[in-house]
Amino acid sequence: MGYADNYKEYNPSFAYFFNSYYESLGNRVFRGDRGNMTRPSVEEIYQYRNVVDEAIIMLLDSIPFPSGELSKLITIGINHEQQHQELLLTDIKYILGHNPLYPPLFPQKQIPLSSGNGHKSVEEYLEVEEGLYEIGTSDTDYFSYDNERAKHKVYLHPFRFLNRLVTNGEYLAFIEDKGYQNFNFWLSEGWDWIKQSQIESPLYWHKIDNNWFYYTLTEGLTKIDKNSPVTHISFYEAEAYAKWKNKRLLTEQEWESACLLYTPNPSSNNNFMESQAFEPKPRESENSLQLFGDCWEWTNSAYLPYPYYQKEPGALGEYNGKFMINQMVLRGGSCATPLSHIRPTYRNFFQTEKRWQYTGIRLADYIS
Repeated sequence: MGYADNYKEYNPSFAYFFNSYYESLGNRVFRGDRGNMTRPSVEEIYQYRNVVDEAIIMLLDSIPFPSGELSKLITIGINHEQQHQELLLTDIKYILGHNPLYPPLFPQKQIPLSSGNGHKSVEEYLEVEEGLYEIGTSDTDYFSYDNERAKHKVYLHPFRFLNRLVTNGEYLAFIEDKGYQNFNFWLSEGWDWIKQSQIESPLYWHKIDNNWFYYTLTEGLTKIDKNSPVTHISFYEAEAYAKWKNKRLLTEQEWESACLLYTPNPSSNNNFMESQAFEPKPRESENSLQLFGDCWEWTNSAYLPYPYYQKEPGALGEYNGKFMINQMVLRGGSCATPLSHIRPTYRNFFQTEKRWQYTGIRLADYIS
């Protein structure tokens, strides 16, 4: 369905070239080959982007009150663009973090990651009573993806959760206790993965002259900040660390219920993309639970449809629904996530071995 009668495609082949996974839109480039593409040039991509932006602006100017369907498409397009902003940062970090010179992307920032106060590493737990809780959304007054719908009730046993994210220093203790060498802490698939891939530390960590360093976008290779949240870890590593601590990960239902109970709204004081730190930061005060920003938190929940889930029609239906297998849910956003993009009901998801996103750990436990 078209909305602009006189619109002419900039380059018809681009629909094929930039189609990442939409089967309903026709042929697409094999995703494994996309990193090999050196053309079109950056300049031409900017020209293409400008043509599309101008066409959309002209369309919106010509329709004083866009239809519900058009408004919906524009809104999901903006949200999709925000996801790409985050992915660009993490993809660039992956490229530069594997460059042997470890060049920083934003050397002018030099934002201190540690504030030096005493609220960062105290291990305290907050409690949530047992009962019925509502999660998800059915609200049509604000944007949400189809995988967040519909609102439904879940029964939760009483539990408690760590009032902050796990730090680099705490995770270092797991490494030094030979956590990566002890199969007792690992799921079978995770144990096979670390052996086959020779994983012994989080992504971007390097041991040099008996000291631990990691790569950051602002400082390049630098000594790890022990008070900052550990990040760039897989679900397997998060789950193994929790076992080592005789704890567990939150389920996504627990995470959302705890979030709504203790921190219902994202705050500009949290560490999102807008802070331009581009790394998780130590907890600034005892009032900060770090439920939003800093790191995406692995949950112990498989990515599955909610009750009453309705897949969107057409290409939009491929956006979330067809990935509901062999992935785990993450919550809360990261230091690369735009603040306006996140909300308590937001469900991110990745395969269990993925580490290039800013992913972290929050511990939990049942209350006897």
